Amino acid sequence: MRVAVVGGGMAGLAAAYELASAGAEVVVLEGSDRLGGKLRLGDVGGLTVDLGAESILARRPEGLDLIHAIGLDDRVVHPATTTAAIWTHGALRPMPPTVMGIPADPAALAASGIAEMPTPRILPVPDHDVSVAEFVSERLGRDVLDRLVEPLLGGVYAGSTEHLSLRATTPQIADLGEDLIAAAAANRAAATRTGPVFAGLVGGIGQLPAAVAATPGIEVRLDATVRAVARTGDGWRLSVGPTTDVESVHADAVVVAAPAPAAARLLAVEAPAAAFALAAIDYASMAIVTFVLDDADVPEGSGFLVPPVDGTFIKAATVSSNKWGWLGDSGRTVIRASVGRAGESTLLQHDDAELAARALADLRQALGSLPEPADQAVQRWGGALPQYDVGHLDRVETIERSVAEVAGLEVCGAAYRGVGIPAVIASGRAAARRLLDAGTMES
Repeated sequence: MRVAVVGGGMAGLAAAYELASAGAEVVVLEGSDRLGGKLRLGDVGGLTVDLGAESILARRPEGLDLIHAIGLDDRVVHPATTTAAIWTHGALRPMPPTVMGIPADPAALAASGIAEMPTPRILPVPDHDVSVAEFVSERLGRDVLDRLVEPLLGGVYAGSTEHLSLRATTPQIADLGEDLIAAAAANRAAATRTGPVFAGLVGGIGQLPAAVAATPGIEVRLDATVRAVARTGDGWRLSVGPTTDVESVHADAVVVAAPAPAAARLLAVEAPAAAFALAAIDYASMAIVTFVLDDADVPEGSGFLVPPVDGTFIKAATVSSNKWGWLGDSGRTVIRASVGRAGESTLLQHDDAELAARALADLRQALGSLPEPADQAVQRWGGALPQYDVGHLDRVETIERSVAEVAGLEVCGAAYRGVGIPAVIASGRAAARRLLDAGTMES
């Protein structure tokens, strides 16, 4: 059986891996000139570094499971430090214990100087979906929302809590119940999890796509834009390539692992309800500016988040050479600054030099004197992060119901039930399993 996977990001590659491992013949059709989606390696100052995502959540098993399956176990590494800060009120302040920004230690919050300890309002959790901002501000006020919850979610979704869905993005907060502070404190006291929260790979997490794509049974075609998918009497026909030279690719089944806008176009005929719901999912653009510095004196810790309310140019920074021993061993300082949130597209309209200069100016305010970089790189991620706005899970259920009605068709990716690497890997492998379990792969 032959399966076409549309999209060569981690979701598509995970689906391809699962299918190929079950004996399918798989072709991955990627419209750009490279694999990996938001995972990418680059050379900055002679160092190979991640220009996109640089770590995975180790407490979700799917990422490490795939790393183990493809034989990269010996490269797995955990952060040398996880101490993080919030840059606010003119200083780097230690991040107090929280549950997704909900204070779990009132004394630590007071000592940090980040926000005033609120007097919580005890309110029931609504049955319907609401925004994170509405839910938190009604119970704990704006200060906790603006200076703890907002920067944490900004780092994950590059979105605004005014629009982000409570149920889709922070179910942990909803699960705290009526008394957020008391429940967060109890959650912290009862926490029994041990082991690292995050993991990476020596040499960069950007190695993962190529390693997955090397699985026997997977064919990869780059610069292969899929323009249409259509059912035929015995499977599927995909129109691939430039409009002046369209090629027909035939497959027994299709996995659409493209971002929501592209998926909506491809599914408009065969799954119109899914296409309509997909078209409603917005995306945020951002950029990562990576600096390599020599003889820099930077504080300890993995980096810091920045509350949007403080009006800075950057939204977060990671001192990668502190965080990852394999980079720290170079003797150089590597810092990544993130720029751009949903609704802030004008920030990204500067050229690369201006973007880097403004990011460096913020870093110098936060970290103190820094030398001129030995090298720097700007990686723009246009339309990178899907926005899980209020009602997102209802949209996803509509998409899944619509697609389930079409034999031999599946979807997967960051647009659905999680934007992190383990979540999209889970999405891809689950889509493949549904094809297999439905008997699509039977001869």
